[in-house]
Amino acid sequence: MNIESKTIQVSGIKISTVRKNIKNLHLGVYPPNGRVRIAAPLNTTDESIRLFAISKISWMKKQQKKFKEQDKQSKRDYTSGESHYFMGKRYLLNVIEQSKPQRVEINRNTHIDLHVHSEGFKDRKKKILENWYREELYRASLPIIKIYEKKLGVKVKDFKVRKMKTKWGSCNAEEKKISINLELAKKPLGCLDYVIAHEMVHFFERNHNSNFIERMNSLVRNWRSIRNELNTSPLGYDIWSEEKCTN
Repeated sequence: MNIESKTIQVSGIKISTVRKNIKNLHLGVYPPNGRVRIAAPLNTTDESIRLFAISKISWMKKQQKKFKEQDKQSKRDYTSGESHYFMGKRYLLNVIEQSKPQRVEINRNTHIDLHVHSEGFKDRKKKILENWYREELYRASLPIIKIYEKKLGVKVKDFKVRKMKTKWGSCNAEEKKISINLELAKKPLGCLDYVIAHEMVHFFERNHNSNFIERMNSLVRNWRSIRNELNTSPLGYDIWSEEKCTN
């Protein structure tokens, strides 16, 4: 059960607050514009939430500054010659109009060939490319999941690739389900590896406590540097152009 959210203001920062059936206070600063949100246990008083926010002012401002300065990708029109990324590598888009089945393929390791029935429909081209990203990301994720299933002694019962505005991944620990952000298809493979490990460790540790850190250290030695790489990488246009945060 969630109690209706309220908005408070601390040191000039607007903060959305919500009470949930959780044990601890959780603070998040989200892209694209540094929206701040505090989730608190159901019995937490307004004063306790405000004091918690005050104690985190410097951290919140630091995170908001990062989002303000973060590089942002320009709007994509899905025309030939545009730059598009796949698994951390930059490719040039090559739109090919033809009557055969619509598809996407890598050409000479330099171009992404987008075969479409008509060049004139931007939304259709975007959908075809996104579906290709989703399929490739799903395929790349399966062997990584199997590796961590073996190392952690746990089975992932459901796995999805989704569009997300505020997270690289999410999980349902009770049902052993994980989801990852479609944008990871554009990032280096190591980022995908880190996010999957991160979400599977949350099956055992809900919070980023010492046990969580110890497990992550044993699975992905350089996970902190990968996390920093993800958090400072250019935001996709669909993420920063609209503030639709649902977490």
